[in-house]
This record gives sequence, structure tokens and C-alpha cells, in this order.
Amino acid sequence: MPGLNLVNPIRLNKAGLRQLDGLGEVKHIMRLGAFHGLDDPFYMDRYKPAFWSQEGGEAYVEPPIDHVLTEGGVLPFAGAKLFCFGNTKVPESALVLESGKGILLTCDAIQNYENFSNNNLLARIVMPFIGFSKTTLIGPIWLKFATPEGASLRSEFDRLLELDFDSLLSAHGTLLKTGARKAVGKAIEKAFPG
Repeated sequence: MPGLNLVNPIRLNKAGLRQLDGLGEVKHIMRLGAFHGLDDPFYMDRYKPAFWSQEGGEAYVEPPIDHVLTEGGVLPFAGAKLFCFGNTKVPESALVLESGKGILLTCDAIQNYENFSNNNLLARIVMPFIGFSKTTLIGPIWLKFATPEGASLRSEFDRLLELDFDSLLSAHGTLLKTGARKAVGKAIEKAFPG
């Protein structure tokens, strides 16, 4: 069976873990955002894979990084391109899978919500009041914590738009099957007006 690469993994229930085990051996885990990683130690203990992440995250410092993710650097699999946001207070990256028209995998920076069904009841009630809408958006909480005082990350998002992708799968929200590049462009304009 082929080796598996988990990107931004969250802990599955027993049935989900059985399904995952049936797909093959987990060889690599990739963390794309500094505010994610709660379940990484569980997967590291269960599968003993190699761990890939950018350096500098302070929210989750375990497990230790086996392979540092860098833009243009080595990845655990072919057919992908890593984008690292520059000039941020916390590390954040995105991954483009060069399959079909391109699939953009993100963590906190870019999110897509067709609905809030993947959130708990409290989050579903609160999200519209704290800057989340049922659309593609720049994560408002992430943007607040990632942006250096007096700076703008607009140029980094413009740089991201130079990549080729048509689908978006974020660690938050729902899959956007097509039209993702245009949707991300609109989200950038809304987050950085003028």
C-alpha cells in the first residue's frame, strides 16, 4: 500500500481511524499553521511518521520538527508547491497540489464556509458576529494575530494569487470545488480595501 501524508490532521474517532488505516501507512504529517497541532502528538505516537512544519510556532511546540518547511524546499511528496507567508508574526503556509487545475490547501489564513455545519453549536451562533460569513475569507482572527503592528499582509496574499489553483480546502470550513482563485481574490479585496 502507498504511504500517506496527513496535512493539518485532526483526531478521528475509532471508525475514522480504521478507515485511515485501511488507506495505507501514514508516513508524513504536515502542519501548515502555527495555531494548529493539538492532535499532532497523537498521530506521531500512533504512526511514528516524519513531522514537517515551519519553524517559529509557539502555540504547539510538540512534536519536534523532523523536516523544516520552506518555500521552494523539499516536500514529502511530488506534485506540490509550498507557499510560505512572509512578514508575519506567526508562521503560516499554504500548499498547492498540482493535480487537475490545482488544489489550494490552507490552514487559518484563507477559509471557506459554504455553511457552518462543521462547527459546534456555539461557534455556529457566534461566528457571524465575530467576522465570519458564509463565503471565502481571510481568517479575521488569524489576520489580527499574524500582522505586525502598522503593517499589511496584502502583498503576501497578492503573491499567493500568482499560484495556479481552482479548488480550495481549508482547515476551516467546507471544500470549494471550483472558482477558488477568483473567490480568494474577492476575499483579499474585502480584507484589504482600497
